[in-house]
Amino acid sequence: MTEQNLQVVLASRPTGRPSPDNFELVRTPVPTPGEGQLLLKIRYLSLDPYMRGRMSAAKSYAAPVEIGQPMEGGTVAEVIESRHPDYAAGDIVLSHSGWQSYALSDGAGLRKLDPEQAPVTTALGVLGMPGFTAYAGLLTIGQPKPGETVVVAAASGPVGATVGQIARLKGARAIGIAGGPEKCALVRDEFGFDAALDHRSPTLAEDLRAACPNGIDIYFENVGGKVWDAVFPLLNTFARIPVCGLVAQYNSTGPFEGPDRLPVLMRDVLTKSLTIRGFIQREFQAQRPAFYREMAEWIAEGRVKYKEDIVDGLEHAPEAFIGLLEGRNFGKLVVRVA
Repeated sequence: MTEQNLQVVLASRPTGRPSPDNFELVRTPVPTPGEGQLLLKIRYLSLDPYMRGRMSAAKSYAAPVEIGQPMEGGTVAEVIESRHPDYAAGDIVLSHSGWQSYALSDGAGLRKLDPEQAPVTTALGVLGMPGFTAYAGLLTIGQPKPGETVVVAAASGPVGATVGQIARLKGARAIGIAGGPEKCALVRDEFGFDAALDHRSPTLAEDLRAACPNGIDIYFENVGGKVWDAVFPLLNTFARIPVCGLVAQYNSTGPFEGPDRLPVLMRDVLTKSLTIRGFIQREFQAQRPAFYREMAEWIAEGRVKYKEDIVDGLEHAPEAFIGLLEGRNFGKLVVRVA
């Protein structure tokens, strides 16, 4: 093939907020599949907040991306050439091929997609990792009951939006927190939350208290920071807090500012019998078949809706990713690679 493989590699580890200098565009030859392998052409790349952690060498639940290696990420790809008995040219698959335009695979971890069943980009969002994160985290840890109040941070994003809609399906009230009037309108009017609050409002704490007159039974944590500060005093006895992300802290360096509030937190954990559990979606793999079945039904019935923010061109992935960490995306952020 005369075409080259465009890759976005990690050029350096960021200190604080990532910058374009932390990424480098390189071109390499398109690989040739060997026996038992297939060549994938990446069509869509998912951009997600967890990728910021992969840029750091700090100890985490997954190994960091090495300097000079392509950034990692979920992808939708087309099989261009196959020497694998289970795949043929033209198959569309979900893969984890990272920030590049071509990749080799031995078939491990691939999942065939049916473009007739749903738009293939949904495999990176509502029918993929973000949707499953919402499903497993809310239902397993949050365990919403009819009449309870569920508060969701980053409610216009793919995880938060799905959490709120599932909460409503289970008979709970859903209160979303998002950034700006446009996102709040989407959360309230399109996704059907009972209320949507702007985290930029100087009266966020008061607004949240008014929206939750009976307190908060479940807080799905995606953000941390001042959103947590507004939520914490309203947590009811036996409240459950699935901790999915802490995007407000991802670019932090050194010790956190302010007084040590751990004693106050631990006091309420004890006196209110709070459940706070961090989780990674892969811990709940056994639930995936039920998720695929139920979520597909909910989408087909119009009971769960989604919004995508698609950026054209792999070369624009670094800028789009930096914007994601700053909340500039509007929906599930996907790069159309080819």
